Amino acid sequence: MSTVLSELGESGIRTITLNRPDSLNAMNRALIDDTASAFRLANADPETRVIVFTGAGRAFCAGDDRKAHVHPSDESEARDLVEAIQAVTEEIVFGSKPVVGAINGWAVGGGFEWAINCDFPIWAESARGFFPEVSLNIFVTGGVTSLLPAMVGLTKAREMLFLGERYPASVLADMGVAWRVVPDADLMTEAMSVAERLAGLPTRSVQAMKRVLNSVALAGIGAALEHETQATIDGFLDPLTTELLSDFG
Repeated sequence: MSTVLSELGESGIRTITLNRPDSLNAMNRALIDDTASAFRLANADPETRVIVFTGAGRAFCAGDDRKAHVHPSDESEARDLVEAIQAVTEEIVFGSKPVVGAINGWAVGGGFEWAINCDFPIWAESARGFFPEVSLNIFVTGGVTSLLPAMVGLTKAREMLFLGERYPASVLADMGVAWRVVPDADLMTEAMSVAERLAGLPTRSVQAMKRVLNSVALAGIGAALEHETQATIDGFLDPLTTELLSDFG
C-alpha cells in the first residue's frame, strides 16, 4: 500500500493524502520521501492548480513513527534523514501551487509542522496539535522557528516549542495558527470549496502572490531550515533521544 496518495480531480485540484491510517500517518522514511515526491510532482504538473493536503483515517500525522525509529549511526545518516524531512517543507512553502490543509485528528511534531506549512490551514473541530520535540531531546523542523513567531509572537512560540502544550483547534484559530475551524464532517467540503476558489483565479497571479509573499514575509525561513537541520541532527546523534522516543506515549 502506498504511504501517500495523490489524485488529480476536477478544476485542477490535486489531493495529497498521507496514507498510513493504522499508524495515524506517523512519519517513517517511506512516508517522508513519498510526501516530498508527491508535492514535487504536483508543483511541476501544469494540470495541477491547487493542492489539498490531508491525512487518511483518524489523524493528519502523528509525527515520528516511534516503532520505526532507527537511531542514526553517524552524522551523514542523520543529515540524510533530516534533509528529507525538510524537503517536504521546501516543496510546500516554496512550491508554486497554493496548498490548502485539511487537518484532521492529531497533528504532532513533524505533522504539526507540515500543517503550519500550508497556505490555508483548515482544521477540524476535534483536531489537536503539539510539539513534543524538546521533551524528546530533538528539535523542530519545517521552518517553524521562523513561521511560528511570525504567526503567534515570540513569547507564545516559546510556550508552544519549549513546553509542548497540547492545543485544540479552537485555540489554534485564536492564535492564528489555524486559518479556519469547521465541524469534522465538513472538513473536506470546506477544503474543496476554498480550493475551488483558488483554482478559479488566474494561475500566473496566484503563483506570483505565493512566491513573493513567502519570500518577503518569510525572509528568515531559509536560515531557520539550516539551523533546524543541524540542531535536529545533533539530537538524533544523542543516544538519550532513542530512549526518550521509545518511552513517549
